[in-house]
Amino acid sequence: MDLDLSEIYELLQNAARSVGAEVTSPWFYLQLGLMLAAAGIAFGVGAAVRSRIDMTALGMGWPAPLRLFLRVLVGSASTAAFAILMIVARGVMLASTWPSRSYLLEVSAKLAVAWLMIRVVTSVIRNEFVVRVVSLAAWLVAALSIIGQLDSTLDALDSVAIVLGGLRLTPLLLIKLGVLLAVALWLANIASKFLEARITQSRDLTPSIQVLLVKMLRLALMILAIAIVMSAVGINLSALAIFSGAVGVGIGFGLQKIVANFISGVILLADKSVKPGDLVTIGDSSGRISAMNTRYISVAAGDGREFLIPNEDLITQKVVNWTYTDKNTLVKVNFSTNYDADPRLVCRLAIEAAEASPRATKGKPPNCIITEFAEAGMKFTLTFWIADPDGMDKVKSDVMLSLWDAFKHDDIRVPYPVREIRIRGGALPVETTVEVPG
Repeated sequence: MDLDLSEIYELLQNAARSVGAEVTSPWFYLQLGLMLAAAGIAFGVGAAVRSRIDMTALGMGWPAPLRLFLRVLVGSASTAAFAILMIVARGVMLASTWPSRSYLLEVSAKLAVAWLMIRVVTSVIRNEFVVRVVSLAAWLVAALSIIGQLDSTLDALDSVAIVLGGLRLTPLLLIKLGVLLAVALWLANIASKFLEARITQSRDLTPSIQVLLVKMLRLALMILAIAIVMSAVGINLSALAIFSGAVGVGIGFGLQKIVANFISGVILLADKSVKPGDLVTIGDSSGRISAMNTRYISVAAGDGREFLIPNEDLITQKVVNWTYTDKNTLVKVNFSTNYDADPRLVCRLAIEAAEASPRATKGKPPNCIITEFAEAGMKFTLTFWIADPDGMDKVKSDVMLSLWDAFKHDDIRVPYPVREIRIRGGALPVETTVEVPG
């Protein structure tokens, strides 16, 4: 621990003496009164500005950045008014008395101007929570610099250290690392989005290759950002070798599923077995692949649901890809008739019903065969092709309805069991017979 308690104690004593001398002066209370009065006036000015300015009408037709800048200025009208009043009061005090007697007014004016500039700069950030954190941190640094305590604060934060092997960890180092890492990852995210837009617009790359390139570029940019930040704050990457064993153990026990899904996702994107837009059936889940991510794929069902299936399942389980090499799909319709029907007429009616479907492929004629002379009647199978498997159940239903109408027109009956119960003498036993027309 690199901690000098005597220096910190002396620093606190000097700060206490300075504050005590300032508070006992009558000019302190004059400045405090002027600050409170200016704060009240500024609050009223800000409320009046916000109530009288219609942001929707004022920013009509302006570019989005200018509308955002104007909204920030109107929202910070109280801060701007307070800064102006402090500057005016400071000028009056300088003209009438010693500069040291208006020191608090100068500090207040600088703090207000710093906050106003920070709010304008952070207006480009859309996340409200990030805006608040960044604004507060930047204003705190500006405040320490204004009152002349930034260097001493940095020295104090750097005086406390924990040494792990060849790595010296201090609060100042952790703060720098956090700030620079957040900025670097933000810039990496912007760069990855820009590259993603360029890649997705390319017509020479398949959807799976596009997704693979986007994922690999995003990962590479994140690793590069982390490496640059660590080098910038003075962390030697070789000093982190002590943690590699722990990370390996963690991957072996707790993160093996995550790593397996990541590797499986890379394999799926590389071998093109599935790609966005494919119609797949995985277990009991069927639908069209809407997105492929590092850990899972998203399969959109026709009823509004989305199945999130881990990438590992696509490697280890049976997957039916209806559009892997060809979108043409064979539709099978199984049905039965009684033995009174002419099987040749039944096949002809079934083929005509399939040919009448607007989704049926014209270049591949339908086919109908008789498959079995069963106890309940004759069984048939009608097959025909459609150009896309999407909505296959609807096509099958329409063909069966057309076939039903044709059977009604030609008096062809579909077999169904008829049960008749006879009771003799009003007592048991009961004799049950089953009649099947045919």
